[in-house]
Amino acid sequence: MKEWVKKLLNYFLIGILAVIPIVVILQIMIFVKDRVSDLFQLVYGYADSYLYTSLVFAVSFIILVYIGHKLVREGRSWVIAAFDHIIERIPLLNTVYRVLKKVINMFSTHDQSIAKEVVYVEYPKEGLWVPAYVTNRLGDKYVLYVPTSPNPTSGFTVIADKSRIVKSAMNIEEASSFVISVGVDYSKASEMSQLS
Repeated sequence: MKEWVKKLLNYFLIGILAVIPIVVILQIMIFVKDRVSDLFQLVYGYADSYLYTSLVFAVSFIILVYIGHKLVREGRSWVIAAFDHIIERIPLLNTVYRVLKKVINMFSTHDQSIAKEVVYVEYPKEGLWVPAYVTNRLGDKYVLYVPTSPNPTSGFTVIADKSRIVKSAMNIEEASSFVISVGVDYSKASEMSQLS
C-alpha cells in the first residue's frame, strides 16, 4: 500500500512539474490580454465610441510601426530623439532611462558595438564557474553581468581580467534559458571540459 501511495504522489508531482510551463505561459497571456483590455476600456471610457477607440489603436499601431521602421533603417527616430532630449533634463529619471535603454539594447539590437557575448567566469570563488553576459570591455578588462537562477534580472556585476574568463559558444538566449531552468536546459554541455 505504501509503495502504491509513493508512486501516486510521484506521478502527481511529475504532472505538476509538466504543467507549470503551460500555466506560466497562460498567466503571461492573460496578463497581456488584461492590460490591453484595460487600455481599451480607458480609451473607450473617454470617447464612448468604438470608432474613436479603434481609430486611436490604429493610429498607435501605425506610429509604433513607423518608429520601428526608422530605427531599423536609420538607427534613430525623431520621436525617440525628442523623448530622449526631454528625459535628459530630468534628474534621476535620466539615469534610470539611460541604463534601462542600454540593457534593452544589449538584448535586442543587431548592433555589433554592443556586446552580446557570453563567457564563463569563476564566481563567487575559484573552481565554481557561472555563465556571464559581457556588458562592456576595456582592453583586457571585461565588465560582466552574472545572472542568478532562476531570475536572470537579479545578479551581480563584476570586472574580470580576460585571462580569468572562458569564452562560450552560447548566445544570450541560450544563457538566459540555462539560468532560468537552473541548469536543466544546457545546450552547450560540451563546454564543461574547458572549465578547469
